[in-house]
Amino acid sequence: MLPQLCLNDYGILLFAYLIGSVPFGWVLLQFSGHGDIRAQGSGNIGATNAYRVGGKMVGIFTLLLDAGKGVLVVILAKLMADREVAALAAAFVVLGHVFPVYLKFKGGKGVATTLAVLAALYWPLGLVTAIAWISVFLVTRISSLSSLFAMIIAPTFALFFSDKAGYSLLYVTMFLSMLVVIRHHANIKRLIMGEEKKL
Repeated sequence: MLPQLCLNDYGILLFAYLIGSVPFGWVLLQFSGHGDIRAQGSGNIGATNAYRVGGKMVGIFTLLLDAGKGVLVVILAKLMADREVAALAAAFVVLGHVFPVYLKFKGGKGVATTLAVLAALYWPLGLVTAIAWISVFLVTRISSLSSLFAMIIAPTFALFFSDKAGYSLLYVTMFLSMLVVIRHHANIKRLIMGEEKKL
């Protein structure tokens, strides 16, 4: 059940979406002289493609900024509203990243921002999900597989933590996990065919 929202809450959600829409991968590649990231590599604006196209430092800064905007939004939402609104703001900042208004709604896959908002909502969930991602990546060196694994198990951990953190954490985790998995549909096909590239 959705919480009752006031005008202030709607403002928070709009702010979350607009901040989420800031395409840091695209911005950094432009300013570093590498051109439009959407026309290179996988065409994705996220950290993995930024790393492949622009190099290590561009990839790292893209990761940090994409994660940072998620953390910023959730922290501000927590200060200005209740945890249900903060959970909705977490969803909206990821939606902004995935469907950015500034790039005609064609954005990234939302992995870094999702991991960041989960950590900002309830740090134990963010920690175990990040550990899951890192563990698979260290073994496979495949970013998409790591992301899929982390997102598939995240709702289970959210359910475990929901007694303390509230069921809004579970609902937003389920939504974001499904969104990220759907955004990886092309990667899933390549994984099945054994054609997904390692990082």
